[in-house]
Amino acid sequence: MKFLPGIALFMLLLASSEAVAQNSDALLKDSGWNFHFQFTGIIQYHPGFRASYGGANSFGADPEKAFSVTTTAYIGRKLWNGGSLYFNPEMSGGEGLSKTLGIAGFPNGETFRIGDAKPVVYVARIFFRQQINIDKNHLTDVEDGVNQVKENVSSSRITITVGKMGMADFFDQNAISHDPRTDFMNWALMNNGPYDYAANTRGYTGALVIEYYRPGWVFRAGTGFLPEYANGPTLNFNYLKSNSETIEVERDYFIHRHPGSARMLFYYNTSRAPVYSDVVNDYISGRDVSLNVINGKTYGGRKFGLGISADQELTGHLKAFFRAGWNDGKTATWAFAEIDNSLSAGLRYYGPGRNRNSDNIGIAVLSNGISKSHRDFLNAGGYGFMLGDGKLPDYSRENIAELFYEIKLLASIYATADYQLVLHPAYNSDRGPVHLFAARIHLNF
Repeated sequence: MKFLPGIALFMLLLASSEAVAQNSDALLKDSGWNFHFQFTGIIQYHPGFRASYGGANSFGADPEKAFSVTTTAYIGRKLWNGGSLYFNPEMSGGEGLSKTLGIAGFPNGETFRIGDAKPVVYVARIFFRQQINIDKNHLTDVEDGVNQVKENVSSSRITITVGKMGMADFFDQNAISHDPRTDFMNWALMNNGPYDYAANTRGYTGALVIEYYRPGWVFRAGTGFLPEYANGPTLNFNYLKSNSETIEVERDYFIHRHPGSARMLFYYNTSRAPVYSDVVNDYISGRDVSLNVINGKTYGGRKFGLGISADQELTGHLKAFFRAGWNDGKTATWAFAEIDNSLSAGLRYYGPGRNRNSDNIGIAVLSNGISKSHRDFLNAGGYGFMLGDGKLPDYSRENIAELFYEIKLLASIYATADYQLVLHPAYNSDRGPVHLFAARIHLNF
């Protein structure tokens, strides 16, 4: 019964989406405004699995199902030549399996945006963008899109974006695996898992991002606010003591006329994130037996990491991606996922059947790991904001495989069947494997 409001909303959107999309295109054409919309509903289920023991943050071993829903309106306004403003109200509700606990590479990336099981409306993004053309002799049209008004820009330009936004809107933009609404659903496939980027519980932050575009290259730098406590909803505006810095270089290229792109990023965070080894030593000595890494006591926690990402067209129908990431793993995860190193790769095949050019099949594999001090913390009985089985005597890498088939139902509506296999959830070989089945409906215009 608790799924009925989301199902009813989807049926209403299904009935009206085509007319709204066509009418809005005509109404907003050449007006300086743009409008886009998305709705995503995901239902997931897992049967029971073997678990020798469990703790407060363990993924539930009994059969379970969960439903999540998000809707977002993308409103843009061209202000002047190169200047534009964007506003994204969003609604989310439902929950992840086991309250989004117990698997580092969590199987539903949309639950990243859900702070409450009840549907809640909030401002996801509100930001300003200014394009500064450098080479005015080589201009190109940028088409209307999500958070992008139609405009004419230079192939060499500087783009400045400031406001409330998602850092993942800019960094690690893998074209094959990035959006859990249309791509792979797993958290660590939508972004580089060890990239502990600035974000509140829902994935948004106040930030400044500067990009320099030139033919074949993009150079990005961004700075943003981290949360008050680990994965918390409130941002810490004491910027001098708590901030996140990211730089990224992107290279676009062709291999035998097939396009591809590669990115390398580096990030550095300073916050109140505690050092795992200090917390464990305090516990052993009896100075502080709380094992608390959620609420940092003092500023000065530092974390840095690297990430690489690439996507490549192999044939007219087949595309591939690869990611690798690492962070030092000394301080507690503060915003994204409890992953200190990760490798992933996958394939997408588009147009698998006659008259099914918009359908696609995806398959990916993923391996996550954590540092020695992070393992010691979990084995001592510590709990992060996502993980903790009460102990971890038999550490193993968390290995995941995901397979999906996405079918186009109507012009703006897609349905997906998804399967994921998780070996050693939360790095624990005493639990699992976990089989997860999902169905996703996505509408956009």
